[in-house]
Amino acid sequence: MQRRRSILIVGGGTAGWLTAAYLAKALRVAEQSHLEITLLESPDIGIVGVGEATFPTIRNTLRFLGIDEAHFIRATSATFKQGIRFVDWAEAPRDGHRHSYFHPFEAPFATEGTSLAPYWLLQNERTRAPFAEAVTIQARVADAARAPKRPHESDFAGPLNYAYHFDAAKLAQVLADRARELGVRHLQGAVSEVALDETGAIAHVASPGHGALSADLFIDCSGFRAELIGKALGSPFKSAKPVLFADRAVACRAPYERPDAPIQSYTVATAHEAGWIWDIALAGGRGVGCVYASDYMDDDRAEAVLRDYLGKAAGDIETRKIAFDAGYREQQWIKNCVAVGLAAGFLEPLESTGVVLIEAAVAMIAELFPHSGPVSAPARRFNELMAARFDNIIVFLKLHYALSRRTEPFWRDNVDPASIPERLAELLEQWRHRPPARFDFILDLETFAFFNYQYILYGMGFETDLADGAGEFPDVAGAAKLFAKIRGFADRATLDLPSHRDLITQINQFGFDKALEGV
Repeated sequence: MQRRRSILIVGGGTAGWLTAAYLAKALRVAEQSHLEITLLESPDIGIVGVGEATFPTIRNTLRFLGIDEAHFIRATSATFKQGIRFVDWAEAPRDGHRHSYFHPFEAPFATEGTSLAPYWLLQNERTRAPFAEAVTIQARVADAARAPKRPHESDFAGPLNYAYHFDAAKLAQVLADRARELGVRHLQGAVSEVALDETGAIAHVASPGHGALSADLFIDCSGFRAELIGKALGSPFKSAKPVLFADRAVACRAPYERPDAPIQSYTVATAHEAGWIWDIALAGGRGVGCVYASDYMDDDRAEAVLRDYLGKAAGDIETRKIAFDAGYREQQWIKNCVAVGLAAGFLEPLESTGVVLIEAAVAMIAELFPHSGPVSAPARRFNELMAARFDNIIVFLKLHYALSRRTEPFWRDNVDPASIPERLAELLEQWRHRPPARFDFILDLETFAFFNYQYILYGMGFETDLADGAGEFPDVAGAAKLFAKIRGFADRATLDLPSHRDLITQINQFGFDKALEGV
């Protein structure tokens, strides 16, 4: 007879409920008699309101969980996200001029393996289109406030790649409902004690009203408090502060200026003197927050920067301050405990990596979970993969800062070679002579592909000199035809795709028009 195994998840929120639902589905808990998943939800663990934007991987996760897309959008006040518009990152505003660029989710258009990046680099930099606009249609579509799909298209599908903006607390509720449907047992209560056995593993977790709760595997989703992996097991925290300086945020919700105002289908990230401001468009209003480094800006100044950005919309809006330590635990799986979400680590929400890190962790746990034998068997591999993923995201986030030409102290220190990881410095030197390529990265260790680096590099004005190798790219006429074709596709898409607000309104009122699906 197969021995019964149990998993206890400590903490709720997005990390806890996504972990519970995903494992319940992947491990078929409702169909198995030998596996039990329990989530102990602490009322003291809230949801940090900076995780309201996602990466396109969320669509596959929601599809896998069996969550209807229209229901998800309605239940979480969600909107579509097609990328990020960066404003004032390359240089500070001057004489009414503001620099901006777009980081789309679509990969650059290519044909028969031919990249357009070299041909774009060889064009006259004064007259060529911005990189993202030249190689994809998504920049034009997003700037026109169009949606990435039409009302009749299948759940989680469409002509353009997309993710979502959503209310994080509402998402947690949707995931909680689905997890319970999939067989997850739900308990409510705080953790009063974490007892270790003679080997240093967790023997049980105590909670008032529930007593001692034991399990084969404990999953720490207790947020920044890291009740299990940090407080009980003492896993060291590796700070990213020497590379990523931001450690504070002040956030709020703001209304639209008018009920029919266009809804942007991208996050706006606007740089300021000591960090940046996120602006996320939800169905019923905007989520706005000022990310900053306390070594360069105090709380009062950050509040003033946020309110100045909001202008008249600031009014008497309440704000919430959030302190965080950028970094991660190098050992996220110790003995019979694994950390997921904020308990494992946190990096500023610049590229919406919070949820994607949860997705990566829980997918690995599901794949590596030992139904027999030592539950700690996957720990070493899990730790290696997650540490590498965190390190590589840190490199990618730093890229946004390291190329700036702003002159404030925060930005000057960000371009100081002492703050730039060695790997990034080496790649930047190579990329002065060639564009980023797929062989620069190991897929299983990365969240971002080589073309994501291209969007940031060339959006920021990085120079790759291909003049000496121009002869290796002889099909200039063919490339010109492709660039023209992309412009034509973009023109057509902005006419064919509905406005973002109109599509969100329709979904909230009627759902998708499944009768026309496939048209």
